[in-house]
Amino acid sequence: MKSLAAIFVAAALTASAAFAAETPSLAQMYDGQLTTAEREIVPLAEALPAGKYDFAPTNGEFTGVRTFRQQVTHIATAMYRLSAAAQQVACPVDMGKEENGPANITTKDQAVQFLKDAFAYAHKAMLATTPENQMAMLKNAFGAGERPRASFLTMLLWHNFDHYGQMVEYARMNGIVPPASRPRPAAKKR
Repeated sequence: MKSLAAIFVAAALTASAAFAAETPSLAQMYDGQLTTAEREIVPLAEALPAGKYDFAPTNGEFTGVRTFRQQVTHIATAMYRLSAAAQQVACPVDMGKEENGPANITTKDQAVQFLKDAFAYAHKAMLATTPENQMAMLKNAFGAGERPRASFLTMLLWHNFDHYGQMVEYARMNGIVPPASRPRPAAKKR
């Protein structure tokens, strides 16, 4: 029979080997943050009924704000633009009026697909990041001068959550509890 100490030592060695094997690369770290955003934003975009996609609040200081659909397409458009900037290629989509994306995206299904496609495009930019290239100075997609590649990637992440917060409020105004705020099913006991 093995001693308790030997069992603990073996478990610790196994755990540290597993941790070392699971240490993410820089690209995986950036991409993991994007995956977190995707897991929050896409289900929320899917949760709002199609008939509410053109909802925008009108009471108080909300005059002229984006509709829910425009929030979704704006997030997607910005992801395309920032991902393209990080890769130093032309933005592959029409930026549209006020960066709300192509004008022909008029339905929920189109907007959700545009969002999913933007996340797929952004994942490519994240996964192309290395310790050697993350601080490379690139042409600024937003004006004169240059910015480090990492600034485009981090902007992509925080910008998503800025608009996600607005989408959450729109959903709640329409009686929809955001998927990320819903109770999770209790884990089954073994």
